[in-house]
Amino acid sequence: MAEDKRKVQLLKLFSTMSGKTKIVEPMKNIHGTLRDSDAIEREVALVMREITEQGIFKTSLKPIQLAKLVTMFYAGKNDTEIARELGDEKLSKTVARARVRLKLFRELDFKMPFDRQHMEDLISSGKTMKEVADDLGISPSTLREYRHIIEEQEDPTIDPYVNRIRDVMEDRDLSEQMTRSATTDGFGESIDITEAELIDVT
Repeated sequence: MAEDKRKVQLLKLFSTMSGKTKIVEPMKNIHGTLRDSDAIEREVALVMREITEQGIFKTSLKPIQLAKLVTMFYAGKNDTEIARELGDEKLSKTVARARVRLKLFRELDFKMPFDRQHMEDLISSGKTMKEVADDLGISPSTLREYRHIIEEQEDPTIDPYVNRIRDVMEDRDLSEQMTRSATTDGFGESIDITEAELIDVT
């Protein structure tokens, strides 16, 4: 009885301080309201399937692998770490190219050891890639990588899909923020806030 009375007092206090918000039911009854990481990956994978089926770009990575690439990129993982998570560290270059194609750029992608405009002028001059690479003091393969980055940055073809993926990831971030906010609430010591859902009753 004392425990029940304590809960009632805490709920009254919570209701007073939270305004229009109230605790309505156990989380076990509403599980799934905030999407978990697996659900996010599946949603991104559906977009990836559309991209690959449309032939917008080719890659040896499967839609679910591309989805994992996206979520791990947002988690701050580098290309090697992502490749390792996909099961083969040797996939790092494949990961890097797919990442760039999806416009998931890193600051390092644009740290070129030469002036970008100078490179573009040399390419437009009609010189071969080897000649341009020699002029810039880099290997042809490195030049191709930088050129690939610039081309993908400027190509709008994939933008509608990229925007949809970003929306999904932003929804994930919002879900995580809501979860963190709930679990770190000042009432955490007295009420396990993760076992309740907060809703607006207006």
